[in-house]
Amino acid sequence: MRNITEIRVPELGDFADVGVIEILIKPGDDVALEQSLIVLESDKASIDVPSPVAGRIVSVELSLGGRVSTGGLIATIETAQAKAPEATPAHPAPAIAPQPVAGNVDCDVLVIGGGPGGYSAAFRAADLGQRVILVEREATLGGVCLNVGCIPSKALLHIAAVKEEAERLSQHGVSFGAPSIDLDKLRGFKSATVGKLTDGLKAMAKMRKVDVVRGTARFADATAVHVDLHDARTRRITFAKAIIAAGSARVHLPFLPRDPRIVDSTGALELPFIPERMLVIGGGIIGLEMATVYSALGARIDIVEVADKLLPDVDRDVVAIWRKRNAHRFDNILLGTRVESVEATPEALVVKTGGEGAGEHCYDLILQAAGRRPAAEALDPAAAGLNINAQGFIEVDAQMRTTSPTIFAVGDVTGNPMLAHKAVHQAHVAAEAATGAKGFMDAKVVPSVAYTDPEIAWVGVTEDSAKAAGRTVKVARFPWAASGRAIANGADYGQTKLIFDADTHRIIGGSIIGPSAGDMIGEICLAIEMGADAVDIGKTIHPHPTLGETIGMAAEVAENTCTDLPPTSKK
Repeated sequence: MRNITEIRVPELGDFADVGVIEILIKPGDDVALEQSLIVLESDKASIDVPSPVAGRIVSVELSLGGRVSTGGLIATIETAQAKAPEATPAHPAPAIAPQPVAGNVDCDVLVIGGGPGGYSAAFRAADLGQRVILVEREATLGGVCLNVGCIPSKALLHIAAVKEEAERLSQHGVSFGAPSIDLDKLRGFKSATVGKLTDGLKAMAKMRKVDVVRGTARFADATAVHVDLHDARTRRITFAKAIIAAGSARVHLPFLPRDPRIVDSTGALELPFIPERMLVIGGGIIGLEMATVYSALGARIDIVEVADKLLPDVDRDVVAIWRKRNAHRFDNILLGTRVESVEATPEALVVKTGGEGAGEHCYDLILQAAGRRPAAEALDPAAAGLNINAQGFIEVDAQMRTTSPTIFAVGDVTGNPMLAHKAVHQAHVAAEAATGAKGFMDAKVVPSVAYTDPEIAWVGVTEDSAKAAGRTVKVARFPWAASGRAIANGADYGQTKLIFDADTHRIIGGSIIGPSAGDMIGEICLAIEMGADAVDIGKTIHPHPTLGETIGMAAEVAENTCTDLPPTSKK
């Protein structure tokens, strides 16, 4: 007697009507356990759906381009007679079946923190066959980056960029009426952007059978944590391995009074109102991005920065281009200046500053963007035998192992730069190392991007840092005033700058300022990782006309072969 079993779409979380973009089987095909049957495409990612059993396909019950939901019929399959019918669930398991838990512990891998580092570690460990528990204190996955940081800020920065680009079109013959700003709709757009991504993470956690526990964890020892659950109960979780991805917390300046008109980046993203005058404390990426948003909405901005320049890690010539382009946004950029006191009166926030920009000013809103600190101490790391350095970071090796053999750490808690993309790469390494694989964090560089208008992206050695270290380098600049695409796009102020080692001629750094700088910096990262020199980059054919070809042209400048600029004098 034939044993015919239905294969159905596994749990897709909150997704419904997901598109079928690939069918990998046909009637008569023999398939193995967990062999991919179809590929679905959600708003978040492409999803392989595996077979929950081995056997021969009898029929395929869906079509390419169709749409399916959880429980939808994929195919029927003939399985071996020895397979008991009840062993096949009505709704098959997700792609990665959990492996037996090691020993008498609750999970193979415990992940603390659900941000980019945390969910990436959890998902990778699950993909490697581990039983995973992820502890996250908030109601949704994604951490600061997705919920109250990178993603919502980019949604608002997109709105700001489109608004200001539309206004600039009047110089070229296309004029619009004065914009009308609806803060409720702006907030709704931002929240919808975040919601689409958090829903995707929730669904992918379910697909991988990652057990998400809402609460705050602290170590009991090197094999267990106590979790203060969101419903006020406490749960003890034991583990074979743990990965810390607890992230960072914003720095609160102690001299600032508690007042709703004084906000951090999270509060600023809530768009409480559009101030007439706004002070941004801190001239780093977060401060300048939020200044861009509020300026586009109509606020006049002052910036106070204790250092002698904005964006201290960026070369001065690049920052000078940015400042010239953004001069219209600011009434004052007070460098070498510190805030000494703030008095909250009913009429305004009265700020006294000291240093080079000493004075007194009144504001309607203050954003404190003075940096972040690692969130390690709240985990009670000493109980697990973890070493914390003087800056509060957890010490790790190239496999993200801590001083405890059972515990790994990734992301902001391990050191600067505190960037989501660094955390994700570390998370993959940690998950692989925790399961016995030989993954290492051996990336040479980590890029940074300020998503302002214009964008600034940089990576590796800068001209300023090379000079400070006494390192001999060759600097090549390609001005976008010689780029046809940049001129056509109104971006002829931009620049691509490459830094080469004077002895090896290999590229060791670079920066870009202009539209889509963040999208282009990856090529420079890859060139550094691959040990490319100026000839390698310059002889790589880039499409024309593009902004990206300015990278190749800058390399040609280094080799004195660029024909898009006036000839250089022969030495």
